[in-house]
Amino acid sequence: MTKHIDFLGKRHFATIFSGLLLIVAIVSLAAQGLRLGIDFTGGTLVEVGYEQPVDLRLMRSALEGAGFDDATVQHFGSAQEVLIRLKPRAGKSNAELSTEVAVAANSAMTEPGDLRRVEFVGPQVGDELTEDGGLALLYSMFGILLYVAWRFEYKFALGSVAALAHDVLITLGIFSVLQLEFDLTVLAAILAVIGYSLNDTIVVYDRIRENFRLLRKGSSEEVMNVSLNQTLSRTIMTSVTTLLVLIALALLGGEIIHNFAIALTVGVVIGTYSSIFVASPLVLALGVSKEDLMVTEVEAEGAEFDMLGAEQKEIDRMP
Repeated sequence: MTKHIDFLGKRHFATIFSGLLLIVAIVSLAAQGLRLGIDFTGGTLVEVGYEQPVDLRLMRSALEGAGFDDATVQHFGSAQEVLIRLKPRAGKSNAELSTEVAVAANSAMTEPGDLRRVEFVGPQVGDELTEDGGLALLYSMFGILLYVAWRFEYKFALGSVAALAHDVLITLGIFSVLQLEFDLTVLAAILAVIGYSLNDTIVVYDRIRENFRLLRKGSSEEVMNVSLNQTLSRTIMTSVTTLLVLIALALLGGEIIHNFAIALTVGVVIGTYSSIFVASPLVLALGVSKEDLMVTEVEAEGAEFDMLGAEQKEIDRMP
């Protein structure tokens, strides 16, 4: 049974809520920015293996005592393997730095570990990754704008891109406020959020387009409210099942993908909200009407009568 919730009647409250979130996100990004990982800043990555499980708190304390206050320590694959990330250090070679880190880490253990891997990311590579990541976001937004404008109408394209920008900014803002590390896996999650949110928005837009053509009575707001209610159960089921997986990854997946899972979790929640309370109200504010989406050509003889018959069936099914 279809619900009858006046989503668009609450759009003014949603606008205030979204505006507050965006202000907090933009202010935080401008004031303190993102805590970039070594993928973007450059640095050294050291992997050490031990025979017994490692207490990360003791190892962090040992590294801080040796002067590595900015070291990021996490399990890698198992409790016996540790991954240590360090920001660049002036005046020290990669070999010297990795040796000092291994000595400091071993001081927290009863038995010395096995230095298994040392990798160095230069600052230039980090700058290139930052630039390429930003361009990937811009290109994806531009491609989405063209696709939605071609598939639906330019007002829908503007609404969908604005909703996606809303989702990305708020997700980045949460990472900035909480100072969670932003690395390549989180950037991948942001791009995945764009795809997820767009898919949800397209489903809603498709139903709005169908109902604009099928329902002869009712204002644009009423038709869009009917469409949102018809897609509500699908939206909820998709979001809930996705969130169950993401929460499991965040809690049980280990620190390697922890921030990745958090970014996707935040993105799915915000994306679901925006497809209802941001994308659709924006299209309504841009003045979309039935005339914008009506079919002007009949492709085959008799198609007009088939369309009228389908419209009558759809109206009969409506609550």
